[in-house]
Amino acid sequence: MKFALSFFSILALIIAGTLFFQYHAYSSDLETGGGDFHYSQEIEMVYRENSLDIRQHFKNLPDQKVNIKWPEKAVNPSCFIENEKSCNRLSEELSYFAKGETKSQSVSYIIPIEGGLKNKMLLQNIFATLTNGEASYSIVHISTDSKVQGQWVTGLPLVGQQQLSLVNYTMFSGYGAVHDIYWQAGGLALQEQTSVLSIYAQQAIPNDFLQALKNIQFLSDEHIAIIQDKSPVTAHDDRLLFLPALTPEAVEQEVILSQIKSQFTFEDAPEWLPEVVASYLVNDVIGTDKAKKIIQTLNEYMTANQQQAWQDTLKNMSDEPITPATMDNHLSQVLNAKTSYFTLNAAQKNGTYPLLFEDASKVYVDGIQREDVRVILYEGQKLYTADTLLPYLGYSAGEGDHGYYVNSENRTFRFPLNHGFYVFNQRRYSTISEPIIKIADRYYVEETWLQRLFLVDLQKKDQQIQVISQEQQ
Repeated sequence: MKFALSFFSILALIIAGTLFFQYHAYSSDLETGGGDFHYSQEIEMVYRENSLDIRQHFKNLPDQKVNIKWPEKAVNPSCFIENEKSCNRLSEELSYFAKGETKSQSVSYIIPIEGGLKNKMLLQNIFATLTNGEASYSIVHISTDSKVQGQWVTGLPLVGQQQLSLVNYTMFSGYGAVHDIYWQAGGLALQEQTSVLSIYAQQAIPNDFLQALKNIQFLSDEHIAIIQDKSPVTAHDDRLLFLPALTPEAVEQEVILSQIKSQFTFEDAPEWLPEVVASYLVNDVIGTDKAKKIIQTLNEYMTANQQQAWQDTLKNMSDEPITPATMDNHLSQVLNAKTSYFTLNAAQKNGTYPLLFEDASKVYVDGIQREDVRVILYEGQKLYTADTLLPYLGYSAGEGDHGYYVNSENRTFRFPLNHGFYVFNQRRYSTISEPIIKIADRYYVEETWLQRLFLVDLQKKDQQIQVISQEQQ
């Protein structure tokens, strides 16, 4: 009984200590501005004299220090006095809002536009943001002189616009943040708006196109603005899309890819990798020919249960960077077989690499582990990467004019591919199977032929393959 009381006393102390340190860390975050939070904002913009005068109202601020990140081009940042408390948390150097109970704070600044507004102008990262904060809702008001004719576009839904005697007024409102705004003179106008899309074009949109939009399965409800333009802007945030032609296929592909790039983090990823992930998440094949070929290969191999498991895995990858290597790790788990399918395809510039499975054993050559030697299983054969293994056995190896050449001081080989023979020291030998096999752009040596032609013994145990030169026995 005494032991039990002592045990629970110690346990209580550990829990109390843990809670203390967690609270201390939490309090420290509040003081230093390290805690994550959400806020809403209302932005008033007035275009005059080649600049944007901006008033930005931050609302629902947390009771913690909040660091302010001003736009690089901002000049004259200051407090905007809307009421007696609208700046009571703003520091003297204008770098942060201090910890406090006031929920709303207002600032103002100017964004110069050299030469004034120009047709098809994209203004990027012109708003102040809050470190560790995420805007959950934004309202944007834009006013210009009545003589300035054109269309403003943000990624938010357009609430309305009005031409008055002195000014033209436009209002946007919706969930999420806004980073970039676009201006175009002329006849660009909002032609259609849904809960997910605003479509701006010069001409009205056909009804069959609008009907096709209803059948598209998008990945999120975050609003996106699509601008039809024959010369699309290439660099923009993920809430603006520029398309040269409006087709259901183009809208589906570009919107879904934009959404997936905002939801997932891709690192060192080729163009087709986000397309592969997106295709599985929407149950529709989209993207380049390479993406489609990769999806076809996987679907032809996978069972229905594996396809479902693969799709579920991709849905849960939003919390980790997606690379070809991480895709291979997850695919290997789903298929219960090691593969480097995505990594090999990332390195394959032309065409696609086949789906191959690997022996996970570590390879040792004469007692030294060689990590660059891979062993794969292909059509019932076990193959070793020839380019990496044979040099460790004292041979030079590489592709030549008439096949694959392997040479040492006393032994020379030539392997014409798919010809049913090989040449050893100037003598020709017929074969039933191929000693050297080329798969995509890599050469492999078959295991039995490796032992027979290159005079090695293989010892296998404990997830290790020992390749031992006979001369060293």
